[in-house]
Amino acid sequence: MIAWINFAALVVSALLFLYFYVKSVSPAALEKKVGETAYTRCMRYRVIASAFEIIAVANYIVYFFYPLPVPLPQTFPWDWWISIAIAIMIGVPSTCIMAIGLKDAGEESLAPKKEHRLYGGIYRKIRHPQALGELLLWWVAAFILNSPFLAVFSIIWIPIFYVFCWAEERDLVIRYGEAYLEYQRNTGFVIPKRRRSAQ
Repeated sequence: MIAWINFAALVVSALLFLYFYVKSVSPAALEKKVGETAYTRCMRYRVIASAFEIIAVANYIVYFFYPLPVPLPQTFPWDWWISIAIAIMIGVPSTCIMAIGLKDAGEESLAPKKEHRLYGGIYRKIRHPQALGELLLWWVAAFILNSPFLAVFSIIWIPIFYVFCWAEERDLVIRYGEAYLEYQRNTGFVIPKRRRSAQ
């Protein structure tokens, strides 16, 4: 019973994280309806979204102790230290990408501001370094917890992160106009674009 309640809470947390995060990355669209208070409201939505993400992490941990009765092995067929090694191989680069993205975005990561300019640094290479790094951390958690089910379940985060990146970009086009459209053309979504050599 606890396993099913935890799983239901995990699914609901993931969906509420998506809902509030999409709302948090739409300050320019919201400003058209409510004025400049939109940016403060979006910061609140971001905090709420983060709370649901933390709940989802807690649900992953609870799943370790109360797994669902599904036709998957409860652990991977190798020693736990191999799962830890895989988690480290995924976690180190993804944490670095996310941390660099957080640094280069500055306070805009938590509190969107109308006067904020387009980012530099890693954002010159890819448009969503924070999302890329954070997305991969769900598999880090699954491997640390040595759970095949959580590794499979973590696929749900791919469309969730894609949707909120798409929503964020839609709002950034409203905020920055042609400058952002040009940035989209020249910069990869999560994989750097090859630069054409000058002819």
